Amino acid sequence: MIEMLLPDSVRVSSAFGDRPGPPLFPEEQALVADSVEKRRREFTTGRRLAREALSRLGQPAAPLLSGARGEPLWPAGVMGTITHCDGYRAAAVAHRTELLSLGMDVESARPMSADVFEAVSLPEERRANGRYHRIAPAAPWEKLLFSAKESVYKAWFPLTGTFLEFEQAAVEFHPEHGTFSARLLVPGPDWGSSTLDGFSGRWAVRGGFVLTAIAVPLPPSDGAV
Repeated sequence: MIEMLLPDSVRVSSAFGDRPGPPLFPEEQALVADSVEKRRREFTTGRRLAREALSRLGQPAAPLLSGARGEPLWPAGVMGTITHCDGYRAAAVAHRTELLSLGMDVESARPMSADVFEAVSLPEERRANGRYHRIAPAAPWEKLLFSAKESVYKAWFPLTGTFLEFEQAAVEFHPEHGTFSARLLVPGPDWGSSTLDGFSGRWAVRGGFVLTAIAVPLPPSDGAV
């Protein structure tokens, strides 16, 4: 489902719910040994899907551990992202020679409370929300904003190793095209000889889920026109 939002160079594996399969590696089991059952199931399926996607890049099965912030530690030369919500899990990977970073998020399309929407949005985003609802009244725009900001963070973190708060990026949707743009409100990471000041992504609503994804291209070669 979410693969439709990502370029062909990205390998995606997904499942509607938990995926049976081989057990986790012992090193992975240790990461969730003290977690609640729901978290263990999400983690296990996420790792199984990640290994399935990695195999499509020619990567052998191996433990996929976590960094200090809980982020997956991908094999050398590979980047990736994992998402999960009730009823859907997905993993996406690509060679670092193809893309600079990846971010994706899936959420239930159930409505978001006004209080939560206010907490995750900027005034300019709340003002734009009414226009989106006039263009596409059936879309859950509040939840789409939350999902887009999650995708922004997932694309941002591998490039910086730092958190990005909800108020540190301003998201604008382009409903007619199924795309969105995110303008960084803090200094961005290096992007070749320049600085990355934002991200571009795609969104969709399918089967009771909202989906957002970002594929950050490699910087242009020095001297490219």
